[in-house]
Amino acid sequence: MRLLLLDATMAGARLGVASAGTVLAMREDDRNMGLADLLPDLAAACLAEAGIAAADLDAIGVTIGPGSFTGIRAAIALAQGIGAGASVPVHGLTLTEAFRAALPDPGRELGIAVTARRGRVFLERDGQAAAFADPALPAPSGPVALAGDRAADIAAILTSNGHDALATEHTAPNIASMAAALATRLQQSLPP
Repeated sequence: MRLLLLDATMAGARLGVASAGTVLAMREDDRNMGLADLLPDLAAACLAEAGIAAADLDAIGVTIGPGSFTGIRAAIALAQGIGAGASVPVHGLTLTEAFRAALPDPGRELGIAVTARRGRVFLERDGQAAAFADPALPAPSGPVALAGDRAADIAAILTSNGHDALATEHTAPNIASMAAALATRLQQSLPP
C-alpha cells in the first residue's frame, strides 16, 4: 500500500511517503509562514525520492486537527488537490489517531495538547476537541497520558492541580505512526 502523509497541525510541517509499513521518504520543515507554497514542494520531493507518482498512490492521509487552522487548511487543500488530480482517496486523520498509532497502549487515557492562539491550548480527548485557557483546563476523568507540543506543560499544570497526568515524548505525529493510522482506517474500510 503506497501512502502519502501530510501534517501541518502544529509548528511547521511533516510529509512523507510510506509503503508496506516502511517510510520511503520524509520531509520536515519548521517554518510557520508560507505553508501553502512550501507543502507542494515538500510533497513533490517526497514522491520523487520514493519513486512513486501521485497516480500510483493507494491513499493520502492528512491530519485534520486539532491545531493551526492555516496549516490544516493548507495541508487539506493540497491533499484534496493531489487526490482529485490523481483519483486517489483522501482520508482525514485526527491527531489522536496519529498519536495512538505511536502509543498503542499508554496504560491510561490518551489526550492531545497542542498550541492554540492567544495563550490557549487545544485539547482532544475521546474524539472531542476544544480550546481552553491554561487556568481553565478541564479535569481529566482519570489518569491521562498527553501527547503534542504542549503535553509537558499541560501535564505539569494538571499534576499541580492534583490530577494523574504525564507527558509522553511524542510532541508531533511522525510519518510512520500516521501511515499506521491510515492503514488501520483502510483495513477497517472506513470512508475517506
